[in-house]
Amino acid sequence: MPNVYIEARPKGRPEGTRIDDYVVEDGADCILVTRTTQHQAIAWAKKNGHRPLVARVRHLNDKMNPDHWRSA
Repeated sequence: MPNVYIEARPKGRPEGTRIDDYVVEDGADCILVTRTTQHQAIAWAKKNGHRPLVARVRHLNDKMNPDHWRSA
């Protein structure tokens, strides 16, 4: 079961600004799917056999650092 990362868009947005959508990305930053809510993105990932991870803190999302992610 490969890891995928659920990230809010736009990336690098200031805290408190609007989130447009959520993307499911693989470890190489390739977007697999875009959904309007985080819940929908997590559900899609699980349905398709992935292990979804979400950022512990939104602005800390380095995929190479496992401390920045938690299982969804």
